[in-house]
Amino acid sequence: MTHPIVTERLTKHYDGRRVVDSLNLRVPQGSVYGLLGRNGAGKSTAIKMMMGMVRPDSGTARLLDEDIRELSNETRSRIAYLAEGHPLYGWMSIDEAVRFTRSFYPRWNDALVDQILDHFELSRKQKFRRLSRGQQAQVSLALAVAPDPELLVLDDATLGLDTVVRRDFLESLIQIIQRQGRTILFSSHILGDVERVADRIGILVGGVLRVDCRTEQFRESVRKLVLEFVGAPPDAPSVPGQVSCRQSGPSLELVLVGYDDAQREAVEALGPRSIEVLDLNLEDAFIAYTRGPRRSLPLFAMEIEDAQNARDQGAA
Repeated sequence: MTHPIVTERLTKHYDGRRVVDSLNLRVPQGSVYGLLGRNGAGKSTAIKMMMGMVRPDSGTARLLDEDIRELSNETRSRIAYLAEGHPLYGWMSIDEAVRFTRSFYPRWNDALVDQILDHFELSRKQKFRRLSRGQQAQVSLALAVAPDPELLVLDDATLGLDTVVRRDFLESLIQIIQRQGRTILFSSHILGDVERVADRIGILVGGVLRVDCRTEQFRESVRKLVLEFVGAPPDAPSVPGQVSCRQSGPSLELVLVGYDDAQREAVEALGPRSIEVLDLNLEDAFIAYTRGPRRSLPLFAMEIEDAQNARDQGAA
């Protein structure tokens, strides 16, 4: 098994609108995969279909080499899922939640649960309904990792947590990541978190997977160019790979994908007095990319992946 998560043309409609459109996704084994997209892009729906919680209109999904419609109990025990809001029975104590969850898994690491609860200074006697949202997330993390899952899926699990709690949550997650062969898929609205832990990302735009590549590749492939002109800049220039264009006085700001010699020559042909090429962090690159016109987005993942593979083969 090289891809613990595989979807083929996974599609879902709500109220006549296609919220997930022919999703073809392959999450490599051992990777930390960040599934990104603006609100309404289809992230949660895609994850719920992968987990078998929402029935797709068409297409298939496989987890750990089994169709989600026919997952065996043994395979389910190798998968952990953390949902947004961390829903647990409020009347339960932490100890009761531990014993309830443990009954579903043949493998269970009670020592690890105690280690996580001690780290976050939580008592097993505390009632779940009396915990803060951050503490609920911490308990959910302990319950998710106790079975030592091969696949961990998190759907915006850090949403609403304060900065300190979120950092502790992520540091615990990083320790889990370091276990050999474990695979994590997670969505998040906090791009700094994604940049910190994800080695690969996918970006959904309008329900379509437009980006699927290594995190560093995406960040390095999106560039902002600031062009200064002596007079007024040209109106709406057309440059290959252009995602967005904004005029500010004598300046023109272009966001380009895959900045190369051909794009540089096209930019220079506009006659600017100066050109400044700016690097973007993941959040800025994501905003610039998803804000741009959709017609410039297809094949982005393939183009940069093919270019990287060509460079790797050349180096070999």
